[in-house]
Amino acid sequence: MIRSPDPDLDLTTARIIKAPRSAVWRAWTDRTRFEKWWVPAPAKCRVVDMDLTPGGALVTHISEDGGAFVPHLDACFLAVDDLTRIVFTDTLTAGWRPSESAFMTAVITLSDHPAGTHYAAHVMHRSGADRKMHEEMGFHDGWGTVAAQLAQLVEQTH
Repeated sequence: MIRSPDPDLDLTTARIIKAPRSAVWRAWTDRTRFEKWWVPAPAKCRVVDMDLTPGGALVTHISEDGGAFVPHLDACFLAVDDLTRIVFTDTLTAGWRPSESAFMTAVITLSDHPAGTHYAAHVMHRSGADRKMHEEMGFHDGWGTVAAQLAQLVEQTH
């Protein structure tokens, strides 16, 4: 069980989404909806594999300039707790296979809020250097942007 974020290793972002948890959950677990918000626009996402079971794959490709899609994320789900939590890592790939390029583990939590859903992403890194690199790569802008895109998608359709 995750306690509190370790400021030396973890990055977090959270927001209130003005839609019910079921709508946010559906946007996370339906590959067609997921593709609409997972990468910062104007980039495009393609879900190659999404097996929402522990040990299942989460593989995405990205097209940043409208050209060819290239690998983006090759990860493994660790936990998928209906309507409350999704945990995935790129430390492992599908079937619990070790990854060649481990970088992070993400814990996404959803909880009820009077205005809709409290959405939180807690991203853990194996070292302070990896955390710093992720932050310098634009973690807050990137993860904040996709959370805003997620909110826009579910708030408009609900």
